[in-house]
Amino acid sequence: MPAFDRNDLGKGSLNQFRGVLVPVNSRIRIRLAGSNQFQQELKDIVETGEAPLTTATARRTQQQEGADTEIEVRLFTGSRVSGPVGLVPRGLESVVDEALSRLDISGQNQRIPVEVVRKRGLFRVELLIGQTR
Repeated sequence: MPAFDRNDLGKGSLNQFRGVLVPVNSRIRIRLAGSNQFQQELKDIVETGEAPLTTATARRTQQQEGADTEIEVRLFTGSRVSGPVGLVPRGLESVVDEALSRLDISGQNQRIPVEVVRKRGLFRVELLIGQTR
């Protein structure tokens, strides 16, 4: 696992999910880790003003799951797919996989809504995981 600045570790908790990793409410968010190195990409996305933003990330394959690889997140801005903007925090990969699965089963695009926020002068990516309930 790469070493991240302590302010760039991401944020989320399994306590916010119940049953088969379903968010307890629609306000649940997961902040991506490792976004510091992608600040220019995030700045460009924010400056274009395109909305809504969603993930352009597929579920992990069984091989990736077995190797416990991290989930790199890219954003779909409506007109293009961005470069990487962060990683799902360790331990929350299964939550994101399950959300993508729920979207697929319900016949929706496998895209999790996203908000880019500014914290302490840096851009952070928050997955609006609660909206996948």
